[in-house]
Amino acid sequence: MRRSLASLGAVAAVAVGMAMASPAAQAADPAASVGTDAGSRERAFAAAASEYGVPRTVLEAVSYAQTRWDFNPGHSSSGGYGPMHLVDADLGSAAEGKGLGDAPAADAPAPAADTLGRAASLTGFDEDALRTDELANIRGGAALLAATQQRLGLPTGAGSTSGDWYAAVADASGSAQEDVAAAFADDTYSVIASGASRRTVDGKDVSLAPSTASPQKGQINRLGLTKKANSSQTDCPPGLACDWVPAPYAKTGPGAGSYGNHDLASRPTSPKITNIVIHNTEASWDTTLKLVSDPTYLAWNYSLRSSDGRIAQHLEPKDVGWHAGNWYVNSHSIGLEHEGFAATGAQWFSEPMYRSSARLVRYLAKKYDIPLDMQHIFGHDQIPGVAPGNVAGMHWDPGPYWNWEHYFQLLGAPLQSHGVDGAKDLVRILPGFDHNVQAVTSCTTAGQACEPQGTNFVYLHTTPSESAPLVNDIGRKPSGTPSTTSVSDIGARAQAGLTFAVAERQGDWTAIWFNGVKGWFHNPASDPTAIAVGGQYVVPKAGLAKVPVYGRAYPEASAYPAGIPVQALAPLQYQFTVGQRYAVGDLTVPTNYYRATTYSLDTPNDHVDVVGQDRYYQVSLGHRFAYVRAADVDVVTAR
Repeated sequence: MRRSLASLGAVAAVAVGMAMASPAAQAADPAASVGTDAGSRERAFAAAASEYGVPRTVLEAVSYAQTRWDFNPGHSSSGGYGPMHLVDADLGSAAEGKGLGDAPAADAPAPAADTLGRAASLTGFDEDALRTDELANIRGGAALLAATQQRLGLPTGAGSTSGDWYAAVADASGSAQEDVAAAFADDTYSVIASGASRRTVDGKDVSLAPSTASPQKGQINRLGLTKKANSSQTDCPPGLACDWVPAPYAKTGPGAGSYGNHDLASRPTSPKITNIVIHNTEASWDTTLKLVSDPTYLAWNYSLRSSDGRIAQHLEPKDVGWHAGNWYVNSHSIGLEHEGFAATGAQWFSEPMYRSSARLVRYLAKKYDIPLDMQHIFGHDQIPGVAPGNVAGMHWDPGPYWNWEHYFQLLGAPLQSHGVDGAKDLVRILPGFDHNVQAVTSCTTAGQACEPQGTNFVYLHTTPSESAPLVNDIGRKPSGTPSTTSVSDIGARAQAGLTFAVAERQGDWTAIWFNGVKGWFHNPASDPTAIAVGGQYVVPKAGLAKVPVYGRAYPEASAYPAGIPVQALAPLQYQFTVGQRYAVGDLTVPTNYYRATTYSLDTPNDHVDVVGQDRYYQVSLGHRFAYVRAADVDVVTAR
């Protein structure tokens, strides 16, 4: 018989024992019960570990590797619930997709493991209890570990050490692929070795002291997992579940330009691959695979599943996807789409997906010599429009709830690592994430406040005051009206990880140059939201009153051979005038135009990379970057 939430209180009192207050004390002091105070998660780990004979370090480390101990009780869009990320493999799409329905693609990857259902069978709790109560959820995770350990004939309880649980930890990954399971286990044991401590998004204090463990890696053979490596068609490292779900290159009509949903090329030879773009799908997993398999839609390089971080690759690295809304960026980039919806991102951006994404990006960055920084690995929301008329319609994903600071920690390139004491000219926005709760509206209902949660930005005001209007982004609102707090309005958001040139300081406030205006943000020395960094910035070359900024770095007219039309290079609407300065993101931007407008590779003057001699620099103009001609600016080393 399944146990429900109504029975959980009695179970908790029995299970927790000395690790928690007595039932009488809980009745007298509601704050002492599980789930109501900052220490309850620690006590729940202790109770579940004791009950099931699992080393507490192992249980806490598995939870950290799955969720960083976070819990959004009762709801999950990814399918993973609670601190143990118990996955409901039967969870349907949480929202409508992009219009083609939710029928799975023919080559869809295997479904996620149903750890929620298994935990329900082992503990006797119904699935609602496992979804919504932290003690039940953690007990479910402990039960899964213990059941695997017992099935494999390995020691439990006082007769075991942390290192004896390697196979059970690997099994907790939910993967049937040995290298993937091993990678998860290795991540977990690295947490044990390094320790961890944090206050979770729901206000629980959890810590794990560093300890020595000798993981028995040979145990993994007992799980009988497949040793099959990823397909030779996939460009993925070991340790990731990566499936080949191809995007079709097919004719869609009678004309030479009627084809989809990407372009053939010879990258990285030509054009060079210089960037990785982070997106979210705005669709469920099944819909995502349906869309990318449709020749009349558009294609990108990889999709990542929220529940377990599984990857589907759609394009060969040499070919160009249509994902960035900017052809120049498309030609130089690899696009990663993450299952989820930007307005409710915290419900979708799971720790398994973050970790898979980071492992994939580290591999791609090394293979294609891409720097691990936010000038080369960036969100779709940072990409400029190619011309003034395109700016307002550019996308804003992955949105304010993508945790850039945590992501770059996983990449092994922490955004805090470039601080320079005493530097004055440049700052990097680093407000933290979990407790940087900014006011955001219209996530589910227009004009209504979104659920308070961590965000990845600080707002910029017209003067150094919280009551001052937000700065305007003239590209988004030509009328000059202030930006808003709407979830999709990036016009006044200085995003975590981006570096800006300082314009002025007043008390606890700092102003930066942002889209041609000064934007002020609260930056007190006692609790800074930005750090001083070194680097370079650009100013207009002597004699120029203003400098044009561009959304692409196309060649000069003389570089185009006969038969290939010269591409217009219209300056964007932003004013870069004397007195302003902008942080340099990249001094080695390729100057080229990749012409690919017909289906056939044999068409004369097509599938040609036109390379110019003119030089451009990438600069941090606002929330989005832009390009300036080297001939128009001077580069200054920041103090």
